[in-house]
Amino acid sequence: MNLLPTATATSSIGLTIPSGHIPFSSQLYRRKHRHIRLNGDSTAAEEKAALGTSRRIFTFCLLFPIPFALSAASSATLPPTLERYTDEVNGFSLLKPSTWTKFDKAGAQALFEDGEGSNNIGVVVTPVRLSSLTDFGTLQFVAEKLIQAERRKVSTNYAELLTVSERLDNGGLPVYEFEYTVDSTRGGMKRIFSAAFVASKKLYLLNISYCDRPENPLDGETRRVLKQILRSFDSVL
Repeated sequence: MNLLPTATATSSIGLTIPSGHIPFSSQLYRRKHRHIRLNGDSTAAEEKAALGTSRRIFTFCLLFPIPFALSAASSATLPPTLERYTDEVNGFSLLKPSTWTKFDKAGAQALFEDGEGSNNIGVVVTPVRLSSLTDFGTLQFVAEKLIQAERRKVSTNYAELLTVSERLDNGGLPVYEFEYTVDSTRGGMKRIFSAAFVASKKLYLLNISYCDRPENPLDGETRRVLKQILRSFDSVL
């Protein structure tokens, strides 16, 4: 199958933003942090404190976001084409199913849903003091934090990290990508794809989730299309 943006996809999937994948309000960033000034060491102390604060905020945004009030994921047929969506104001771009509708949702810069409303793709942009993802940690470090957080959720029965990867976007910025599976009491078996990058002191998060039940498991062609969407997530700054 040709997986260019005009490709036809015939696989059956469901795309749902999982509970816990859209970050909470950016009010955290407006909190004032006290720094102790010690002669000439004040600048270094403030920079160290700021970096520590950004790391904690990054962790909360990535691992403990605001949940969407959605029903459990259901199977859906992927629309026949993908099209490019670009948000020049917020500075990101990605491919999306051409027939999916964009909705407004507090905390999200973009939310696309299919006709049933149970399958969707979401993007969140939040200010941080980090200049790059590497300031927070390595790919493997972030992946371990992510899967540990999923396993600690009360609703999670099982969570397993499947793949991790790192790439450069069109502007040369590092992008972390994760794929994992979750079995929860809130949505059943789901496969999760997430991507994150930092640009201009902002954290960009893309989240895709879809049903992957034993009676209707993910097929190879569907996974290729979803990975195409994941890898299309780029900055446009």
